[in-house]
Amino acid sequence: METLARLEQIILERRSCDPETSYVALLKREGRPTMARKLGEEAVEATVAALSGSDEDMVGESADLLFHLMVLLADRDIALADVMAELDRREGISGIEEKASRPKEGETTNAH
Repeated sequence: METLARLEQIILERRSCDPETSYVALLKREGRPTMARKLGEEAVEATVAALSGSDEDMVGESADLLFHLMVLLADRDIALADVMAELDRREGISGIEEKASRPKEGETTNAH
């Protein structure tokens, strides 16, 4: 977890750097749609590596996926701690139960 916390800080610091020297700043300049597209590309590459790549490929693509997710979270001003808290909240709950507890599409969660 310490590595992800350090990475989060580096991403936050580099968002305001020169886009000519910082990939994070370049992504920030290009905007959220580019960040989201990169996250999707990395998710596909991780999926391909899971199915047909080596363990080394899977590790590398997983690192790329986490990095791009964290860049997008930072752009949305969502702290990694918030994601970790959500995972903590779900701990001990069956994935099937957790998914069933989510509102269905078109359903509202407002209680009257």
